[in-house]
Amino acid sequence: MRVVITGASRGIGAALAAAYDERGDTVVGTSRSGGAGLVPLDFDAAPDFAPLRDEVGAGAVDILVCNAGIYPDKGQPLADGYPPEMWSRGLFVNVAGPFLTIQALLPALRRSSAPRIAIVSSAMGSQDRAPGGSYIYRASKAAAVNLARNLARDLAPDSIAVGAYHPGWVRTEMGGAGADIDAATSAGGLVSRIDRLTPETTGVFETWDGQPIPF
Repeated sequence: MRVVITGASRGIGAALAAAYDERGDTVVGTSRSGGAGLVPLDFDAAPDFAPLRDEVGAGAVDILVCNAGIYPDKGQPLADGYPPEMWSRGLFVNVAGPFLTIQALLPALRRSSAPRIAIVSSAMGSQDRAPGGSYIYRASKAAAVNLARNLARDLAPDSIAVGAYHPGWVRTEMGGAGADIDAATSAGGLVSRIDRLTPETTGVFETWDGQPIPF
């Protein structure tokens, strides 16, 4: 299978790339600046999908993992934090980024016999889990789930299955050293979840270890 993973230079994305590569899949990864075998794709600028399309060529994409994301507002104070430019960047990278990537690779996904799209969201986007704070990140991850749910409906006629996933609290630069699990554990669980994604289960929102998340 051919797997495309955005944000594959470190953390969960790099662990996903390693897991798919280890089992023998063809992996195309992206990072902001490219290099080290990765295709450049920068969501902080106007994203240029030409290098990614060129890498994919006329072949199929069987699995697209929209993993690239940011947490720009960690620790922001309510009284005077969350400037407009932070909102713009957070929502663009975490919501428009996956949508535009899916849009760019839709022809390649349609060439697959069993295409799947995984959007890496977060349980922090669940309305049932709202302890306050991190407004940009929470709003963007809720929107990412909404995006997955709507795409699941619109892409059903093409038999393209779409799921949203919480990777867990992972020991990465974003998650911190005190997080619950390492990136390899998260990636292994996500690969298993994505393997189980079908047109019959399209629209799921669940954790890396298969627990449904209330939206």
